[in-house]
Amino acid sequence: MFAIRRVRDHLDRHYAESITLANLTDLSGISIFHLIRTFRAAYGDTPISYLSRRRIERAQDLLRYANLTVTEVCVAVGFSSLGSFSSRFAALVGESPAAYQRRYSGAAQHIPGCHLFMNGVIPQSGRSVTGATAPSVGE
Repeated sequence: MFAIRRVRDHLDRHYAESITLANLTDLSGISIFHLIRTFRAAYGDTPISYLSRRRIERAQDLLRYANLTVTEVCVAVGFSSLGSFSSRFAALVGESPAAYQRRYSGAAQHIPGCHLFMNGVIPQSGRSVTGATAPSVGE
């Protein structure tokens, strides 16, 4: 179970990076099929679905509070395709990223995107920034 926790923690910390099942099996030291089966039993989802959900949760934060375009948010959370991001976002949230962002556009002060990139809150070019953690909802 420790290996599965390590995989989940890795997904939570490195959500913006390109992550494959091969990376996760190397990290955990268990076979791909056992990893998927055990991860689903522990967390109710496959590792890649969990990663996708985590990216969308982070995108929701950025769309609400950061002064970034939908495309910038898409790239910042680790999606390489705006279409994939938009369809996954709509499936999980129930509306498009643009509609979600418009709904919150006047609700809160927005943090300038350049500030988020310069201070390492958002990794640049999909690379993680050592020691930087993004604030989550409720912090």
